[in-house]
Amino acid sequence: MTRFCPWRRGFWPPAPRRRCAECAVELEGPGIVLDRAPHGEGDFIVTLLTPDGVRRGLAKGGAARRQAGLWEIGNIVSARWTARLPEQLGAYSAELVRPAAALAMDEPESLAVLRAACQLAAQALPEREPAPASFEGLLRLLAGIDIPGFALSELCRWELVLLRELGFGLDFSSSAGGNDRLAFVSPRTGRAVTLSQAGEWVDRLLPLPEFLLGEREAEPGDCAAALRLTGHFLARDVFG
Repeated sequence: MTRFCPWRRGFWPPAPRRRCAECAVELEGPGIVLDRAPHGEGDFIVTLLTPDGVRRGLAKGGAARRQAGLWEIGNIVSARWTARLPEQLGAYSAELVRPAAALAMDEPESLAVLRAACQLAAQALPEREPAPASFEGLLRLLAGIDIPGFALSELCRWELVLLRELGFGLDFSSSAGGNDRLAFVSPRTGRAVTLSQAGEWVDRLLPLPEFLLGEREAEPGDCAAALRLTGHFLARDVFG
């Protein structure tokens, strides 16, 4: 979804552009830096998340002083990927759009969230497969990374989006029985369970914080419960 972006004074993200010639492939559009690794002398192998999915490429001179800060993990960039053939590693060039890494540097919680989200995306999402919902969700998280109290609760919501896009979405739309408040999730089925239906199984169910249902803002302790919930299904279904 394209929205007005105050950082670029225009609409963001722009629609990715592709140019395919006889011996060249070019992709251009927004990206989020998920990882970087030294390569040779002064270069990086960079991993970006784009609306088209995770894509790696060589950032020539990425470690040079003139590119200092560009390839920091969590940064939002306008990137251009080029290669002679689609299956090749390709090369990246980019312009910085939002220095999320620098904005989170002074807040330990925000910095931890940024690193955790980028690492999770890099490990969980398959390379070169479209992931528009995960991209949009992570973009929203990083756009507000410097807002106090925003990052951790948004990470919890984004992990639900990630699970859904990978085909392991949790079902909060209806309960497994009963008409009262949804309070738990079955660790086996991923379906919500009401307070009255929990019964003797309550100790085996995962608590469902109300803020994940959009009913209120997160309260102390909610995010820890939410991360235990998403962590269970990530460990079992994505990394198991």
